[in-house]
Amino acid sequence: MGGYYGLAVLVGVASLLTTGQCDVSCGGTDGHAGEAGAPGRDGWPGPKGEKGEAAMMADGPVDAGVLLRLKGEIGSRGSQGAMGPKGYRGDLGALGRPGDPGLRGPEGKGIGRGQHSLHRSQSAFSAIRTDSSYPRYNKVVTFQNTVFNTPGDFSAAGGHFTCRVPGVYYFTFHCVAKVTMCLYIATDALYDKVGFCDYNSRSWDQVLSGGVVLQLTAGQKVWLESFSDQQTESDARDGREKQIIFSGFLLFSNSE
Repeated sequence: MGGYYGLAVLVGVASLLTTGQCDVSCGGTDGHAGEAGAPGRDGWPGPKGEKGEAAMMADGPVDAGVLLRLKGEIGSRGSQGAMGPKGYRGDLGALGRPGDPGLRGPEGKGIGRGQHSLHRSQSAFSAIRTDSSYPRYNKVVTFQNTVFNTPGDFSAAGGHFTCRVPGVYYFTFHCVAKVTMCLYIATDALYDKVGFCDYNSRSWDQVLSGGVVLQLTAGQKVWLESFSDQQTESDARDGREKQIIFSGFLLFSNSE
């Protein structure tokens, strides 16, 4: 019985709460703002826009300042790259047509006419020393026989060739001896002498040869001269047979 009574009381209270009018003081409290939701996904790309109209060139002179602002600055020059491999040689091209004839050269210089003019452009000699004594050191070698001497520019007794026709000459000598021989081709046209040596330790006949081309002017001299290098005292006193041949000739004169 008591249980039914308690249930009736609870039902009565609930009826009062639902049917009664609330005054002003019974308002509820404000709620809190909700939390932000997660970001949404990117939308689809929009359609491509229409092509714009071409720019219009203004009439009149173009402002250089505007062009400079439009054009970028020149960059610094880069470093040189590595050299590439050498290419293959190409095929030989077709033969070209002959060129036009060149201009006529200046008229050459004559060497004169007649027998006397011809002799002035010639000079040659060859002489033989048959003296068996050893040529004295630092002295001009003299000769006993003249094989050829045209027109007479070589002095056998003095041993000198004297230039009469300025030009280019060739001089040579050959010496046969059983001892060591050293000879200069000497000239006042050079500061130094041209020396040649043949060292003979077996007392056999040996040949020493030498030659030189010289540019000479009129009056300059050329001669042979003995000099000491590794000779012994017995070499310098040697009296066995010896022979020296000295020759020279004009290659071409300065007037040719």
